[in-house]
Formats: sequence, structure tokens, C-alpha cells
Amino acid sequence: MDKPTKPKPGDKAPKGTGQTYDAGPNFDSSPDRFREAHPEDQFVGASGVLFEQAMAQTRMAICLTDPNKPDDPIVFANRAFRELTGYSEEEVIGRNCRFLQGPETDQNEVAKIREALETEDVTVVELLNYRKNGETFWNALHIGPIYNSEGELLYFFGSQWDVSDVRAARAEELYAKEMARELSHRMKNMFAVISGIVNITGRMRGVEEEAREINHRVQALGRAYETTLDEASSGNIQIGEAIRAILEPYDVGTGRLTLHGNGLKVPFNVVSGVGLTLHELAANAEKHGAWSTDDGHVEVDWWAEGEDNEDLVVTWRENGGPDASIPVEHHGSGNAIIDRLVTHAGGVIHRDWKREGLEVRIEFPAS
Repeated sequence: MDKPTKPKPGDKAPKGTGQTYDAGPNFDSSPDRFREAHPEDQFVGASGVLFEQAMAQTRMAICLTDPNKPDDPIVFANRAFRELTGYSEEEVIGRNCRFLQGPETDQNEVAKIREALETEDVTVVELLNYRKNGETFWNALHIGPIYNSEGELLYFFGSQWDVSDVRAARAEELYAKEMARELSHRMKNMFAVISGIVNITGRMRGVEEEAREINHRVQALGRAYETTLDEASSGNIQIGEAIRAILEPYDVGTGRLTLHGNGLKVPFNVVSGVGLTLHELAANAEKHGAWSTDDGHVEVDWWAEGEDNEDLVVTWRENGGPDASIPVEHHGSGNAIIDRLVTHAGGVIHRDWKREGLEVRIEFPAS
């Protein structure tokens, strides 16, 4: 690759500019060579110096092509262009930009470029290009016409930007979403199979009521996971989506449920503990608490706490139901399940049995 000249700070600009400026140690002399080769164009005086400095200092790869010459050859390529492609200035000047294309370059994108050149339009495409050493890179190419004061077409301007990392990130995100959809489908099938096994076992052993309770828990867990699978690949999910999926079936538009939490994100492994705990609280509220009456209401809130806001706090408040100052079936299976779930997750649960309704505070450590 060609090496740019390195004048000392304070040196005069290269011959032909008529200006003095601090070129700096990384000066790229290709803009000056372009101006000397095209004196008829209006890059002169102060505007010429600005052109030189902008083209020499920008990190964006830039080239100009001359549509008035056969095959629209490159007549200027700055250092960033040469570093991006691996070609020297001598290897670039005089060639059509298509030399950067290769066997895997999408010809549909190439056709868009051809159409823009023919219609003197501005366009942006993402193109697979090839460096001199054969390596590929995704090129975000922006091209557009440059006219003189009489409106005559002088050049086509092209800027190139390596977006390979962006494309890779997009592909990874798309793959993650596709996997999430497939996993969601398989999880639905799995939960359906589990429910079928529970139902059959319940009928065979004469414990249909117990089987229904177990199935409700299985379905609640399935709803919690299903709503968060798209985010699971990032490691953190919006816990509010899971909470809404768990509790909204108990509300069904009656207005007896109010959710206050926001879009807080927590680790994916918190979902099962939060989901099943809230399901059990909801089931208890239907049997013995606020939702066992027509006027009962439940409010649920959640937020982050802790030294680094890493812990999840969920509160459950009932009102308008039966007197809860004397808890009913405090040691029933629902509460036992809740205690075990929270303890297993390393969390803490506080219950306050008030006359107006049960209040619960649950703390889940994010770790």
C-alpha cells in the first residue's frame, strides 16, 4: 500500500494550493494530486484547501468517479479508501469500482447502483466487496452526483463504510429470534404433553382436582416463559411481560387487577420463580382473598433495589375482599409452594395479613 507523505506541522500546503495550514503528521497528499490533475474544476482557493483537509482527515473511505470518461473510472480515492480495500493509489485510479466486486456480490444491489448512475440519483446499498487480499467485507455504499455551476455532471461521489460487524450482529439477532420461535413452539408442545400426562394420571388415580391444580401451574409457567423467549438470548428480559402474562388471565377485563411496574429487565432465570409465585398468590386470591368477592382488587408493583439495583422486588396488595387479619389456610399447599419457590431462588418473602387484605413483599436476588 502506498505511504502518504508526512510534512511537519506548520509546513506549507503542497504546491498549487496557495495556502498555509498545519498539515499534521498523517497528511494524505492524494487530494492535492487530484486538484493538480483537475485544475479546471472549482476546487480552488479556500474551498480547495477545505476539500483537501476534509478528504485527507476523514476516516470514511471516499472516492470520486468521472462519468464523462469511458467506463466511469475512479479519479480520486482518499487514504481511508485505500486502507479499507488494501489497494494502492496507482492500483485504484483509472479503474471502475466494480473491481471490488466478486463471485458472492449480490447483482441485485449492483443493479441498483447502475440505475442510480444512469438516472443521476442518490442511493445507498449494502454490498459484499472484496479486498486486495481476497477478504470480504460488507460495504455500506452511498453514491450521488456532483454538478458544476452550470448544472453539468462532473463526478459521482462514493463513500464506503465497513459494516461487517453490523451485519454479523443483525444475523446473530435474526438467528436468535428464529431459535426463540422454534423454542417457543417446542415449549408449547412440551407443556401440552405434560398437561396431558397430568390429566391422564389424575383420572386414573381419581385425583382430578389435584391434577387441575397442577395443570394450572404448568400453564402459568408456560405463559411466563413464552412471552420472554425473544429476549432470552440477550440474557435479560423485561419481567413486566412475564408478570402480565401470568396475571392477566385472572383479570379478563374486569378491572380488578392493577399493574404498576415498568420495563425493568432482569436475568432470564428469575422468570420461573416470579411466575409461579404470582400464580399461587392469584389462585389463593380467587379461593380465599380479594378475588373471591365481586369488589375485590389486587395491585402488583415491581422495581429494582440493592446496592447496584440488581435485586428484584415484587409487591402484592389485596383489598376489598374478606377480612385477612386471620389468614385462611396459611399453611396450605399454595403458601408452601410459594415459600419453597422463593427460598430456592435465594429470596425473601414477607406477608402482612391485614383486615383490608393480604400484602406480600418478595425480594428476588438477580444473581
